[in-house]
Formats: sequence, structure tokens, C-alpha cells
Amino acid sequence: MYLPEIEFSLWADFIERSFLEQEFPKLLHEGIVNGATSNPAIFKDAILKSPAYKEQLSELTGLSPKEKYEALAIADIQKAADILKPLYEKGDDGFVSIEVDPRLANDAKGTVEEALRLLQRIDRKNVMIKVPVTPAGCAAIEELVGKGVNVNATLIFSPNQADECLDAIETGFKKNQSSHTVLSIFVSRFDRKLDPLMQAKGLPIGKVGIMNAAKIYNMIKKRNLPNTKALFASTGVKGGEYPPHYYISELVAPKAVNTAPIHTIEAFVRDGDKSAKLPLPQDEIDKFFALLKANEIDMKKVYHELLQEGLQAFVDAFEEILKELQC
Repeated sequence: MYLPEIEFSLWADFIERSFLEQEFPKLLHEGIVNGATSNPAIFKDAILKSPAYKEQLSELTGLSPKEKYEALAIADIQKAADILKPLYEKGDDGFVSIEVDPRLANDAKGTVEEALRLLQRIDRKNVMIKVPVTPAGCAAIEELVGKGVNVNATLIFSPNQADECLDAIETGFKKNQSSHTVLSIFVSRFDRKLDPLMQAKGLPIGKVGIMNAAKIYNMIKKRNLPNTKALFASTGVKGGEYPPHYYISELVAPKAVNTAPIHTIEAFVRDGDKSAKLPLPQDEIDKFFALLKANEIDMKKVYHELLQEGLQAFVDAFEEILKELQC
């Protein structure tokens, strides 16, 4: 844990082969990070931009683009899992996440099959399978948790998504309570989308993502499910409006995780406020969202748009990888 007194963790939202071999072990040794996450966009940048993959790619002749992608991604996930294993064995998180094919977001059966296939190939206990929280995703999460699979439920924007996901986890736990789960609550995308409108209406900027995350954090805390944590994701700052550590400092919380880009984590370690900010009183959260409603900001519409944009971004990144790996 980065802050062991409140069990607050930082996970690196970055996977790249040379990073895993050099900087990542140092961050673990210094007690800064104790987990890692990946997604199609992260792997796209790593595989297509880093020279570290050229040698393995040259050996993957005769494979389909997806088979090539999986060979590269699985090697990285195995390496990260092995580096994190000592933390996992002592109960200090130590998980690394890999996402199923994002084109399966509306296919529960396909998601479960791919998750189990990936886990069999990776063959590491401290791996989390990332599943987008759609209706089909929730059905898959329920089945995977029931099979004892560690799950990172991702692309959570709305309290309704979180509630349905928690229901799925709870039902899965009735069959098997051995898995660990995190609910990845996306944060900064709210403010990038809404800050201009908030400013135009004379409302505080940089608050919607944080207050929404605080609301979902309270929901998770109230459910009190075993081995289930809030994970604050999409916490990097783009542009100079806020300090680079803003979305970590404002979401320090007991028994929670923040997964962020390395430069964001470094900024937090150097300059961030380490005091706990959550939980917030529920009435404070309710007043904030009542203020948005009074100013005709339709959060249901925002939730829907952000989820669709997030799903499409992961599909686009995945398909770009496959296109580049065709040669």
C-alpha cells in the first residue's frame, strides 16, 4: 500500500516491456506502486511505438493479427505478474489487469470464454480480467466471479452501472468468494466534457468527476462485499487547468486504489496532498447533483455518452493494433 494506514494503493496505468524491466521494479521496491493496469489504448501505444517488441514480432510469423497481439500482451502481463508476485503473496494487492477483446462488450458468453482462455494462457494467480460494465459485461462478471476469477470491472461512469455491477459481484460471491474485484470508476473525462458548460453557468469546474466518484465510492463502501474495492481510473490531467496530481489528491480514500499514468503518480508523490478526502457526506454529494439538475445538466445523458465514447475508444485502439499487425 502506498498509504498503509488507510490501505490506499497506487497502481501504474501503464504496461510496456522496457518499463517492466527497468522502472517498474524500482517503483515497487520504493513502495510507490503495488499493482498495474492495462487497456487496449495502453497496449496500442506500447506495441506500435516501442522498439522493445520488434524481436518477438519477428518470431510470430504465420499468426493472425489477434494472435500476434495476444502473444505480445500475454508476455507483458506474465512479466508484470511475476514482478508483482511477492506483493500478492503477502496480501498487498500485487495484481495486474488485462482486458478482454473490447469488441465483446455486448457478448457475455464470448467475454467469459475469452477471459478463461486468456487466464489459462497467462497462468498466473495475480491477474485480473478487465470487463466493461455493460449489461452483457455484468452477466459475464457474475459468472467469472462465481468461478473464482479476479475481475476489474471497467468503464464505470454512472451509479446505475456500479449498482448493477455490485449486484453481479454479490451474486457471483454466493458461488465462490475466492476472487478479488475492483470497480474502475472513470473520473477526469467528466470534467473534460463538462467544464466549459459548468464555467458558462457559473458552477465550479473540476468537480463533477470527483463528486461522481465519491458517490460511487459510498455505494461500494455501503455494500461491504468481500475483497471488493473502488478503483479510481482515468485520473491523468490533460492540459494545465489543474495540478498534474489533482485527481489522485482529491480521491485519497480508505481501502481504495488509484490507477494513473507514471508522470501523474510521480507528481502526487512529489507534491500531492496525502490526507484522506473520502468518504464525503452523502448529503453534500446529493446537494451537488441537485445543483447540476437545477442548472439543466442532464447527467443520464452524460453517463450514456461517456460510456459509449469509452467503449468506442477501446475498440478503435484495438482495431488499430490489429491493422498494424497484419503485415
